Amino acid sequence: MTHFFPVRTAAAGSSTFAFQIPNMKIAILGGGHGAYAAAADLSEAGHEVRLWRRDAAALAPVVQAGAITLKDVDGAREVPLALATADIAVALKGVELIVIPTPAIAQHDIALAMAPHLVDGQVVFLPPGTFGSYVMARTVQEVGNRADVAWAETGTLPYLARKHGEREVNVTIRAIRLPTGVYPARNEAEAITVIRKAYPAVHGCGDALSGALMNAGPIIHPPLMVMNAAPLQHFERWDIHNEGTQHAVRDVTDRLDRERMAVREAFGQGAPHYPLADHYNNDQWMYGDAHKQLVKSGDWRENIDLHTHRYITEDTELGLAFLASAARHAGVDAPIAHGLLAIVGGFLGRDLRHGPRTFESLGLADLSAAQLKQRLHDGE
Repeated sequence: MTHFFPVRTAAAGSSTFAFQIPNMKIAILGGGHGAYAAAADLSEAGHEVRLWRRDAAALAPVVQAGAITLKDVDGAREVPLALATADIAVALKGVELIVIPTPAIAQHDIALAMAPHLVDGQVVFLPPGTFGSYVMARTVQEVGNRADVAWAETGTLPYLARKHGEREVNVTIRAIRLPTGVYPARNEAEAITVIRKAYPAVHGCGDALSGALMNAGPIIHPPLMVMNAAPLQHFERWDIHNEGTQHAVRDVTDRLDRERMAVREAFGQGAPHYPLADHYNNDQWMYGDAHKQLVKSGDWRENIDLHTHRYITEDTELGLAFLASAARHAGVDAPIAHGLLAIVGGFLGRDLRHGPRTFESLGLADLSAAQLKQRLHDGE
């Protein structure tokens, strides 16, 4: 039986609804803010969306309602999904695109769950990836699946979003530019074509390393966590993006971002580098001029634990450690990256230079520039 889905159309800036045959079959894997935003947004855009979450009890409200409540500037509305399931085999069967907007710390387990079900020609999109495109592809191969799958990652989530309930998500803003790298890079053209059917804001930026070095999280969040450590531990709720973003913090963030861009240039990756300063100063960044809207929403005034929040476990322990290791490999002086990493390691009680997502731990540190480029282009 053919299923028809409501789709939002641009009509004088408001939401109107039509019905059309779905454009693509898409699986969304995850249960967080980004996953629920993606499931609702892509379903409303006319795609046949299957939402998978391994926590069946937490997913139950969506299963029972068959929909997610999506809120944005157009108001709140119910968006039906084709399927919500805790069975990953069902979610992945026959889909063209797999979107995984989850923290990088979940990527290993998700890769293991996906591995038996991936087939040639599928595209996996990690927004963002923290070099997860390379890591997840390797994990899938290590357990025996040699399917020719394209893995892609971009620099941020396609949405600034927060869940407001068990099946309700608020989208403050949508990304308008999503620079995306592909692994293996030989599949770049095909992968970008597929992803753009869902996210027209996507554009190719080269290989997986280029995509990983577009990641905004390891640039914006570690300075905010370190330089707001006292108020974060003192107050029940604190907005690191409002009163937590002062001139001294911005100065550190800008210098850290210059280190990121120097690393990109050292690897031969060209502009645009999407400097994070554009997030604060103008409309040229991935979300456009978004900082004021982010603060105004109030969704980021929250309780943040310095040991368990994903700004530490994902953006610092994995993302910043990866950036610092890339700088070491490229011979780029990166004192801010290494300094922030050392401070976070100080309150966590471990040396973050030896974490799981560094050039050294991934076996890339001994590769020459030519060998690394070939690995990223051809795959393993």
